[in-house]
Amino acid sequence: MVTHEEILKIAKLAKLEVAPEELDGLTKDMNEIISFADTIASVSAEEEAYADQNGLENVLRTDEVQPGLTCDEVLANAPDTDGSSFVVRPHA
Repeated sequence: MVTHEEILKIAKLAKLEVAPEELDGLTKDMNEIISFADTIASVSAEEEAYADQNGLENVLRTDEVQPGLTCDEVLANAPDTDGSSFVVRPHA
């Protein structure tokens, strides 16, 4: 459990000013954050319950090489080419 004194010490280390009326809220928030972190830390990522909650399977297809466009097809609609690549004018 975090105390007011620890909040003031943390604030001092962080070079932050904490008004006395903020101490209760900050202490409560810090305790909730630590409690949440403790809850997360107590759960094993290896537990089977988290592995497949919805019964979904990976639907990605395998990569397959597909025929692409030829150089002439790629350059056909370009505004300016040198015959094998796009010509891009320098931008001022």
